[in-house]
Formats: sequence, C-alpha cells, structure tokens
Amino acid sequence: MGEGISVEFKSCKDQLPQSIYETVCSFLNRNGGDILLGVKDNKEIEGISQDRIEQIKKDFISTINNPNVMSPPVYLLINQVEIDNKPILHIYVPVGSQVQKYKNRIYDRNEDGDLDITDNHTLVTQLYLKKQLSYSENKIYPYCKLDDLDEHLINKARNLAVNQNPSHPWKELDNLELLKSAKLYSKNYQTNEEGITLAGILLFGKEKTILSVVPHYKTDLILRRENLDRYDDRDDVRVNLIDSFERIIAFGEKHLPDPFYLEGTQRISVRNKILREIASNILMHREFTSAFPAKFIIEKNQIRTENANKPYGHGKINLKDFSPYPKNPTIARVFKEIGFADELGSGVRNLTKYVKIYSNSTPELIEEDIFKIIIPLTPQDTPQDTPQVTPQDTPQDTPHDTRDIKILIFCQTEKSREEIQNRISVKDREYFRKFILSPLIENGFLELTIPDKPTSKNQKYKTTKKGLDYLKKHKK
Repeated sequence: MGEGISVEFKSCKDQLPQSIYETVCSFLNRNGGDILLGVKDNKEIEGISQDRIEQIKKDFISTINNPNVMSPPVYLLINQVEIDNKPILHIYVPVGSQVQKYKNRIYDRNEDGDLDITDNHTLVTQLYLKKQLSYSENKIYPYCKLDDLDEHLINKARNLAVNQNPSHPWKELDNLELLKSAKLYSKNYQTNEEGITLAGILLFGKEKTILSVVPHYKTDLILRRENLDRYDDRDDVRVNLIDSFERIIAFGEKHLPDPFYLEGTQRISVRNKILREIASNILMHREFTSAFPAKFIIEKNQIRTENANKPYGHGKINLKDFSPYPKNPTIARVFKEIGFADELGSGVRNLTKYVKIYSNSTPELIEEDIFKIIIPLTPQDTPQDTPQVTPQDTPQDTPHDTRDIKILIFCQTEKSREEIQNRISVKDREYFRKFILSPLIENGFLELTIPDKPTSKNQKYKTTKKGLDYLKKHKK
C-alpha cells in the first residue's frame, strides 16, 4: 500500500528515530494507524539489528508511558515479525479519545505526514471538538463538584494503582489533580466550560450523582437455568463502574464452578480470568448514552452478555484477525491503571485462551449496535452437574469458598459488618448483606454477638463452632 494517512514506515536499523513519537501522536489525534519499523519510505525492507530489538522495544515503551513526554501516557503493543528473514517491528496505534501531545506539542496527520498544529488555533479547536463529539465519555458536567463524587472510591483507585506500581504518579496527587491526570476533568473548547466528565462520574460518582446524569444506567446480572421465563437469581447493579466490576465478578463466582487448573506451576482461576474479561468488556466498551441496559446472563448451556455499542464493523469478529478499537479509552485507561484490565486487544486473546481451557469451546463476539459475547458451556461447567460437597460441609451452597474462608478466619475474634466488608473489599452494603453475610449466618457458620437485636449499631459477628470445625477440617 505504501505510506498514507494511516500507514507509516520508519528506517530503524540500530535505534528509534525520534520522529516516531510525532507519528504516534498524530495517529492518536486523527484516525489511528500502523507503524512499521525497519522499512524505508520506498517500501524497501531493511530490517532491524537482532541485538538491538529488545532495547528498541524498551525505549519505545518507556517513552510513550512517560507523562512528561507523552500527554496523556499511552499503552501500545509492539510486535516483532519477520519478512524475507528480516525482523521488523509493528505498532498498531488506535484512535485516541483525548487530544494527544508530544513534548507539549500537538500533531495531526494528513497524507503528507505529521503536522505540528500547536500554533494554529483553528485546527486545535476543531480537534478538541472532534474528540468531545466522538466519545460520549468526554461530555463535561460543569455543575458536578468533587462533593458529588465518592472520595472513598478515588482513594480506592489510588491505592489499587499504587499496588500495581509503587511509584505511580497518582500516589502524590490530590483528588482533583488525580482527576485531571486521568483526563476525567476536562475543558469544552466550544463553550469554555470545564468540569468533571461523564467518565469521571461513572467511575467515582455517588449513586445519586450517576443516576441523575444517566437515569437509565444499569447492569442486569441474571441466572436463568431452571426458571427460563424469569430468572433463578438476579442482581440489579446501578452503582459506579469500580463496584459494578466487583459485583459482576462476585455474581459469576456465585453461580459458576472453578475447576482446578495449573498454569505452569501456579494454580489460577480460569473462571475468574473469563469473568474479568466479561466485566471489563461490559463496562469499558459500552455506549452509556444508550438506554439499553447491559446484561450478563448465565444459562444452562451458555454465558451471554449484551451491551449498547457504537460499532466499528458489523457481524462476528474474526478472533484471529481483528483490529481493536477503544470505545471509552479514558475509562479503559483507568481500568488498566488499577489492574482491572490489560492493554487494548488483550481481552479478546485472553477470553479465547481461557474459554478453550474452561469449556473446550470458542467464544463468539458479535459487533452490532448491541455488542454480544456468547460463551458455550459444557455440562461439567454447570454446578448441578459438578460433584459438590454437601451444604453442611461448605459455608454456602455456592462456590465462594476462598472468600468465605477468609471471613471465617477473620471472624475468629468479633468483627463488625464494616470491618468484614473492608477485609474482603466489597463496598456495596446491600449486596454484602444479601449474598455474603446472610447465607453464612443462615448456614450456621457465623453468629451475631447481639442475637436479640439484629439491627443494633453495636452488632458484631463471630465464627461459630461449626465454622471453626470447617476451618479445621479443610485446613489444607
């Protein structure tokens, strides 16, 4: 094809040309594109010195992740391939949701290459308007204040990011600085208004704030195995995206078994790997302006998800050859920072890999106005067909063993509801009470310290003799 508005060749025998970052910036600002390192402008493949490839990769990744160079930092894959026995590097750059800067300069793309438009006020304004109109997550709510957000959630995100990277820049930022750093606080260059964006409200908003801005917003979690006309269990989720992520995981843990699997020498939860990709897809790639509720449905023979979508194509996605497009790049970037998701495009690969292990099948991904994921289940993937221990031997009738055991160990000394919730990182009080605490009490594994006043503000919970016997029996 040769070079064009979305294709760039770079000669790169021993080291990266500095102009590559201008191209990354312009691709993010325009329509995205592909960069090939080790190819001359005239299409001649010269390759890259084999002993320099790893260093070139490291230099590239460290630069695009440096907020002092690239603003905002970006996360891109750099893949090595060989053509005519010569190694070259391929970088796919998606279109960005924010105006991108390289060394505080703004670059845009045309057929002739990368143009520095920083000093052209008209072109810069047009670019900002284009980004704001293309991504609904960027819509600004100037009357939304920090008090309308949940400070606990911002602190939680900060701590999760620091757990991923001890030197994470969010560690030293106050709440407003964190929002600005994550592009959750922005400026509208058409109205001159500035404030918290829809993405910021969805991630960190109090429940009443979220429902005021997007009253139709909800995620419907449904178990439908026996009662096919209605449901066997349901969770109606209308909270922020961080707690929603955890609620989706918890619902899947409750109703799907977790077979033993070793990856190398380490046991991993294949079920939770799949649930993580499902949860992040429902929340990161969703069109929040649509009134269509996102759905996560567990049926006898399949798992099915549906969410509103701005499609970039139509029909089934070819899992072996597809180009990932960010639907809500700002939300996706926050999810990556806090460890809820990986780089763009990895979700489909992970889902394909772990569904193959879990049910020896291949997931279907269908790109339409409603984005769908269908994961076939084999009989052994459903709890009723899986050998189960009896209810008296397990804290609940559902596979929550790890979390329940953590609670039983923690409550060997009296603990309050709030202490237990903090211990297992579940924020939603109603969900915790209904799906975690009550079943443990009803099955005799936890007891109330003030049984005649169950709603007392001084109420605490303690592991019963039955719970202690369970811990002793299952000590391994």
